[in-house]
Amino acid sequence: MKIIPYKEKYRDDLRFTCLNSEGPCPFDEDFSHYILTTYCDYFIEKEGENCFVAVNEDDRAVGYIICAENYDRYKECFDREYVARFEDEESREGARRSADLQGKYKAEYPAHLHIDLLPEYQRMGIGHKLVDTLCEHLKSKNICGVMLTAGADNKVGRSFYEKYGFTLLEENGDDAAYALKLI
Repeated sequence: MKIIPYKEKYRDDLRFTCLNSEGPCPFDEDFSHYILTTYCDYFIEKEGENCFVAVNEDDRAVGYIICAENYDRYKECFDREYVARFEDEESREGARRSADLQGKYKAEYPAHLHIDLLPEYQRMGIGHKLVDTLCEHLKSKNICGVMLTAGADNKVGRSFYEKYGFTLLEENGDDAAYALKLI
């Protein structure tokens, strides 16, 4: 398994992983569009240089870590270009809310990440290597901290973040915010 910088040729693999990281995709077409637009597309379309993939022996991306390095820049572009991709106000509002918790901590943790692996590649140390790679990349850019949100009921993910060294900042209803100081 290799960890390499994101390339456009892995776009479909990343989108597949985003929808299938907890098993076969349970989402209908509309909700899949929501998930991809909210949690994947901005990062690979606008900040590909801050994204890394885990590539198997068949040169398929089976996992990723994607990152926005500057919350304010991300939020401005996301609200302007990505929220507009939703036809209904409920989806637009949900997408906006998804980033609100990160905005609360942007001064200390300006970057935020999303990480996913296909189930058959989990618990093999790949997630740890992806986080290591991203953290070294962000440190080289003098970015002081990174954060993420996880579902409050995501026991496996939360355990991974805590073992890695992320600190729980807060639980807010359905979400838990975690952060890691880099420099």
